[in-house]
Amino acid sequence: MILVTGGAGFIGSNFVLDWLAQSDEPVVNLDALTYAGNRANLAALDGDARHTFVHGDICDRALVDSLLATHRPRAIVHFAAESHVDRSIHGPGAFMKTNVDGTFTLLEAARAHWATLPDGEKAAFRFHHVSTDEVYGSLGPTDPPFAETNPYEPNSPYSASKAASDHLVRAWHHTYGLPVTTSNCSNNYGPYHFPEKLIPLLIVNSLAGKPLPVYGDGQQIRDWLYVTDHCAGIRAVLAGGKLGETYNIGGWNEKANIDIVKTVCALLDELRPDPAGPYSRLITYVTDRPGHDRRYAIDARKIERELGWRPAETFDTGIRKTVQWYLEHADWVANVQSGAYKDWVNTNYADRVG
Repeated sequence: MILVTGGAGFIGSNFVLDWLAQSDEPVVNLDALTYAGNRANLAALDGDARHTFVHGDICDRALVDSLLATHRPRAIVHFAAESHVDRSIHGPGAFMKTNVDGTFTLLEAARAHWATLPDGEKAAFRFHHVSTDEVYGSLGPTDPPFAETNPYEPNSPYSASKAASDHLVRAWHHTYGLPVTTSNCSNNYGPYHFPEKLIPLLIVNSLAGKPLPVYGDGQQIRDWLYVTDHCAGIRAVLAGGKLGETYNIGGWNEKANIDIVKTVCALLDELRPDPAGPYSRLITYVTDRPGHDRRYAIDARKIERELGWRPAETFDTGIRKTVQWYLEHADWVANVQSGAYKDWVNTNYADRVG
């Protein structure tokens, strides 16, 4: 049995689905079902006795204690987080609560549970913390990619909150001996991605004939990782990672944002042509967001060298799968584009268009 936090979100739900597709080991899935958490992501597991869903908050210590005592998981995989930079700029408090206080609560509950385990179970127990490359700050055009030894230089409320959670996980290992591992990933993309993020936003706006907002000059560079590759990387760390160690998980796919936009437009022109003309006609440059990091890139050699993991998807294969998934799941897209989502889009983009 493993306990997954945030397992109804984008990466967490992909991890749960992927885990149960490859293993019969049961999953207890704890998710608060905030705006980006979606039970529909897990519809394929309805009636599956291997999956136990619990609607709750990682900040609820009594609930977490109860789950650990009842289910006695051999591992905790901690995805639960507020994760959108733009949202963190508009409302940083939620990020401090979930990402910092929530991780602290979870660590303390895990420590208390771990201390009660028999020696064999205690030695096998793992707490895996899922984090982001954004904690490392921003790279210059010729800087080498982020390695696990890079100093932390977070530049947004989101990345600062994740940096704080990373430091808590490290401290609970070094102070209390809690058996932890951490992974810092690059930008994920793929199925079930909430359409506030770049790639799904491009797809849904294109299909609706709406503007495709591009921050600043569009030359911000990110390393793109297909979500199931990320899931495989986490499984590798959980199975064989050294205690107390950090593993960077990246896709070896550095792309400028404007090139992502043009790639998505070209795929949609091929797969769902618009009689009104090429989707690139919708590209709209908007005012850049405050503190926008210029470049992220992950050096993923450590996880390949120590654990044998390397991404299976190229960007070309992954982005085609992603666009096709959204075209085939229009009902899912319609269901997540609630009034709250529309209010958010208006809040974030209304004043940016010049």
